[in-house]
Amino acid sequence: MLTSHWSLLTLRILVTRRDWLIFVRTNVCVFICCHNSLHTWKIRKMRFLIVSMALLPIITWATLPPPEGSYNILFLLPYTTRSHRILHMSLATALADRGHKITMLTNQIPSDNHPNISEFTHNIKETDIDAVNAFEYYEAPEKFLILFRETYNALGKGLYQIQEVKELYEKRKEFDLIVVDSILNDVVYPFVHEMPFITITGLGAEEMHSAVMGNVLNPSYTVALTVDFTIPMTLIQRAINILESIKFAFFFRKWLCIPELQAEISKQFPNLPRLEELERNVSLSLLNTHYSMDTTQPLLPSQIEVGCMHCQPRRPLPQDLAQWIEEAEHGVIYFNLGSVTQGAFLTDEYRNIFLKTFAKMKQRIIWKFEKNLEGCPDNVLIRKWLPQQDILAHPKVKVFITHGGLLSSQETIYHSTPVIPIPVFLDQPKVAAKMQKSGFGIVLKLKELTVPLLVETLNEVISNPKYAQAISQASHLLHDQKETPIDRAVWWTEYVIRHQGAPSLRCPGADLSWIEYLCLDILFLAHLVVFTFFWAAKNFLAIAWRVNMKEKKE
Repeated sequence: MLTSHWSLLTLRILVTRRDWLIFVRTNVCVFICCHNSLHTWKIRKMRFLIVSMALLPIITWATLPPPEGSYNILFLLPYTTRSHRILHMSLATALADRGHKITMLTNQIPSDNHPNISEFTHNIKETDIDAVNAFEYYEAPEKFLILFRETYNALGKGLYQIQEVKELYEKRKEFDLIVVDSILNDVVYPFVHEMPFITITGLGAEEMHSAVMGNVLNPSYTVALTVDFTIPMTLIQRAINILESIKFAFFFRKWLCIPELQAEISKQFPNLPRLEELERNVSLSLLNTHYSMDTTQPLLPSQIEVGCMHCQPRRPLPQDLAQWIEEAEHGVIYFNLGSVTQGAFLTDEYRNIFLKTFAKMKQRIIWKFEKNLEGCPDNVLIRKWLPQQDILAHPKVKVFITHGGLLSSQETIYHSTPVIPIPVFLDQPKVAAKMQKSGFGIVLKLKELTVPLLVETLNEVISNPKYAQAISQASHLLHDQKETPIDRAVWWTEYVIRHQGAPSLRCPGADLSWIEYLCLDILFLAHLVVFTFFWAAKNFLAIAWRVNMKEKKE
């Protein structure tokens, strides 16, 4: 019985993971476990440890049933950031580990050596987000719409002129499913015509995409992308929030970005429906949110929360980095402004503020900086790229100075590290404000930054235990799930394939116009009936009054 039980488990690994090395290793351990010649206590103890190590992958991987087959899945990510790529790769790798064949079209340099993942970079230079100086948009974030417009135009004109993209488009129906990044990637919607596809919302529950799916998020408690309000909002804040939501949607979809892209796509694909109609056929959306750390919202069955699916437990650090942290007597401050808000673009003024501040701190500092930096204090370690999650998970890391990006914020909650957000653009002020409201740290504004203020804030967050306690409690809530977010994302991805697009998940509201959705036609009819009734009653009484007065005179 024991042997047959272990054999079933090993076969499950073989089917699920297709990893022959682990298959062999596990069966060898099973043989040792069942061999009658192993009698001594020491050998039995060693046998137990070996079998436990061999079965560790089973415990980790056997949370999902094996897939019904090996699927071909296409990821379309022509415009995404380096950090958001991590989010997409977490799902792609998990699917590839289950034996599915993954093809990826991106604007990033291929970095994964998985045998089931093949990547293609289109090399359109306007999509090089690393060349963008985000600090130029600090005072005028609406200028980002102009940048998006230029990128959209470049993608619309150039993407389908690339031979490899043409070939990929021609054979798109060979794929079982298409995965699209829901923001800034409308250019690939011709691929999804008459094809099952899902989206990944890297910025959380995006208002525009949710509305297209038939779920208009209530602006009374859903904070717009470009404001830093927290819940509950005041009357004035709710009014501003509604106006900002409408303004951003209008500028993005109706004026600046989508119209010119639509015109270009219509030239190349004259027989296809409009991009918005193609987007409306989405089967499922994987939301980078979770109710334990985001605003609780009513969601459709086709909107699945998978927030922190890119997060992972602590792994060993490189030796030099591990030694730097372990030898820090007073702990470590970690400083990273993200992949878009790069520290290399900081002005000399702000750079000197950080250098002078760090020189005054007794902690060691790890700073992600993309260039060589002269004049660093001895307690500062500079690296161009860092294993962020493994650093945040280290118990000696006391505080994280961040730009307030959603992915970085999720990682700091996942690993229970207090924060000092310094937001710059787009959703960063909103995310930072919510973290401060939750008690995870203190928000600083870049334009108000001074050395005394930064020193005081660092000392407060490091020395006051309330910040660590608040984020630790939030981390506990986040981890208290019946399944991991990545397992949930994989299961629902395969669900859409198993059910040929899962049309039963589709909300009827996706087919309604905004007039029908908000019942404005019914309200207009009701007002018309009431108006007609009062108009008729008024005229009837007026006529009756005149007749009555005439009779009295006579």
